[in-house]
Amino acid sequence: MPSRPSGVHWSPSAVSRPERWGSLGVRGATVWLTGLSGSGKSSIAKQLEAELVSGGVPAYVLDGDNLRHGISQDLGFSREDRGENARRAAEVAKLFADSGVVALVALISPYAEDRLRARRIHEEAGLLFLEVYVATSLAECEARDPKGLYAEARTGEIGDFTMVTDPYEIPEHPDVVLSTAGRTVDEAATTVLALLRRRMAAV
Repeated sequence: MPSRPSGVHWSPSAVSRPERWGSLGVRGATVWLTGLSGSGKSSIAKQLEAELVSGGVPAYVLDGDNLRHGISQDLGFSREDRGENARRAAEVAKLFADSGVVALVALISPYAEDRLRARRIHEEAGLLFLEVYVATSLAECEARDPKGLYAEARTGEIGDFTMVTDPYEIPEHPDVVLSTAGRTVDEAATTVLALLRRRMAAV
């Protein structure tokens, strides 16, 4: 994790969070979807985004591949780079959530330490954070292989690939576990949305 340069200080907004959220009539939050490549994270996140926006709640998907087109285009897939990618995603999501948007992060984020740091970044800022484990099995993900990545990883064409050459640390205490076996994307999104609404109402 890069160190913060000396002399850099946080510049507070002239508008408080309650004022900002009150003017919008919504609350910001982050939903962090973790799971293997091909597990369905992005599909569920996109469905959540559609349902939230149609209900008048601003939402935005921070997809792992999309982040690597811009903010993380300088990163590879080593342990260190994956950690930095997750840190950047968490910091961007925090800003979205603070603004009143529901940030939907779809990121493999295979290491427990990185996911815990993402949670702490939000909790220290007083923001709601939900970790969603999309628990699709390796066999199912590899059978789907929508981008052909498992096939390339198995032949050595690409390296540093989760569950082929690198580990995936299963979340021990996620806020919700989604099994996609026998469940549609709509059903999975409905489960997460119900939890998000309950947690928002409880704050």
